[in-house]
Amino acid sequence: MKIYFPVLFLLLASCASVPSDYVYPAVDVDESFLKRIVRSLAVRIGPRNLDHYDKLRSASQYIEGQLKQSGCEVERQTYSVLGREVQNIIASIGPEDAERVIVGAHYDTFGNQRGADDNASGVAGLIALAKLLKEHEHRLTRKVELVAFTLEEPPFFRSENMGSYVHAKSLSDTKVKVRAMIALEMIGFFSNEKGSQDYPLSLLHLFYPDEGDFIGVVSNMSSRRLKSEFRDLMSKSDIKVRSLSAPAWLAGIDFSDHLNYWKFGYDSIMVTDTAFYRNKNYHQATDTIDTLDFTKMSEVVRGLFYGVLYLASQGNSVD
Repeated sequence: MKIYFPVLFLLLASCASVPSDYVYPAVDVDESFLKRIVRSLAVRIGPRNLDHYDKLRSASQYIEGQLKQSGCEVERQTYSVLGREVQNIIASIGPEDAERVIVGAHYDTFGNQRGADDNASGVAGLIALAKLLKEHEHRLTRKVELVAFTLEEPPFFRSENMGSYVHAKSLSDTKVKVRAMIALEMIGFFSNEKGSQDYPLSLLHLFYPDEGDFIGVVSNMSSRRLKSEFRDLMSKSDIKVRSLSAPAWLAGIDFSDHLNYWKFGYDSIMVTDTAFYRNKNYHQATDTIDTLDFTKMSEVVRGLFYGVLYLASQGNSVD
């Protein structure tokens, strides 16, 4: 039991700091818009990585155009990998010199896969979130950066070639203050079937649902207060939200771009449908648009909006 106890303790020791009288603005998220973004990336463009370099560039250009249409200030963060230029696409909303809230999603795919859930769904959520936040920009007291990351997938995962590593390092190098970082990693696959949800430890089945009908908010131990706060904010949408803080050695806890912000001392969390613990299409040719639930996905985005708007408009930094 000594291996499981830290996880159990963190499951039971979560706390939140959202005021009970906080007013959540009424917003609608257009399912058809989300579906159009996913279709453009996963169907029209398809596999996007260095082995499919033209498609990777097409994806970055498409995302840049969509973010510009939202009215945001957009820039490219360009760097070189294996002799080829790659780009993070960064959209900014809010006061220029203020503390920042970062939201990111990677747009590359693994191998020859089209990557509808992994991670066109996260990018669609990012672009929809940009539109919503732009409409409420007058409320922001912090700067929000919405970043479409390149090269998250193997063989670059955990390397300094990851787009999120490059972005996180640039913040650290210029001593930028960051309130929070939220990584969107697969937010579109849901199932009401019994036994559809798995976990990295069998013990977790005692505390979490057997059905994969929820969105997860995940952190390491140092970001657990941010995780709890964001979980409660997202719970005001019509999607079930579950959260987990655990040591980074637990499989899946650091399986996305948020891990690079931990390296530079920033509080960061992952919002996810739990990837391969639920979606058996993970890194397979079957990760296609017809497997996604855009109704639930739209509620995930609404919850993300509530969370990011709160973090970027009021409250003190998490200790």
